[in-house]
Amino acid sequence: MDYYFLDRVPWEHSQSLYHAAAHLGKEVLFILRPATPYVCLGYHQDVEQEIDVEFARTNQIPVFRREVGGGAVYLDSGQLFYQLILSKDHPGVPKNKAEFYKKYLEPVIETYRAFGVSAEYKPVNDIIANGRKVSGNGAAEINDMLILVGNFILDFNYEMMSKVLKVPDEKFRDKVYKSLSENLSTMKRETGSIPETDALANDLYHRYLPLLGEMNVKTNLDPEITAKADELFAEMVDPEWVFGNDHRRLDIRQVKIREGVYVVQNMLKTPGGLVRVTAIHQDGALQDVHLSGDFFFYPADKVPELEQRL
Repeated sequence: MDYYFLDRVPWEHSQSLYHAAAHLGKEVLFILRPATPYVCLGYHQDVEQEIDVEFARTNQIPVFRREVGGGAVYLDSGQLFYQLILSKDHPGVPKNKAEFYKKYLEPVIETYRAFGVSAEYKPVNDIIANGRKVSGNGAAEINDMLILVGNFILDFNYEMMSKVLKVPDEKFRDKVYKSLSENLSTMKRETGSIPETDALANDLYHRYLPLLGEMNVKTNLDPEITAKADELFAEMVDPEWVFGNDHRRLDIRQVKIREGVYVVQNMLKTPGGLVRVTAIHQDGALQDVHLSGDFFFYPADKVPELEQRL
């Protein structure tokens, strides 16, 4: 298989290259990062429900839908991606998705630790440090090829992430920002500095060697992959692809921060009126509950106490 460390690439290639390799049936390990920001949408998501499209347009932030599941995320050069594309028949590939994550995220965890971050695996696809997520990962199967995509979060723009998401109101947005800040961390935050990307990539490459075998180290992209990437990208920025969805709607609005942590909002009709509940749902418990809406409550000044008890 081939290995490419490309560092900064046009944002278009930061997603289309691994799609191209999968469609071509090529086993590849890419390590790269986008030169400019964009928003990446999960395969099953509805753009209009998840992204503030007008904000993205006004701020010239492209929106892209990948062929990998998961949630919407703001991406920029503060995140170094690793993208592993393997044949289903590659020796040693687990058939179970959870085991697949665990096996191929172990080198990532070891690299984090080598650079001073006390990383741990949190099933099914998170890497955490000191209780906070430091790497988001996703897996997919395209054309009989298995894909693992994830990132080293060097630094993160929490404010921009909270702004590009479609939220029902500013109270919800505030909770998204607060929850992101509390539950998502970075290499800079954990260690006080940002490592050189070539050093990170080289360390991860050598840790993958025992699992993947010797790789052809390449510095220039295979023209076949580039051509396929450009072809696929043209299709994947078509509005029909980006804005297509399965039209399902959830009664409860929610934004996933990390495994087990969601910012949620629900509207509830009660005998006293319509209540809007906005909260952080963490590991089975509610935190930071806020109640608002068109309702009567007696005594009125006890609403904060009810929020606290909840």
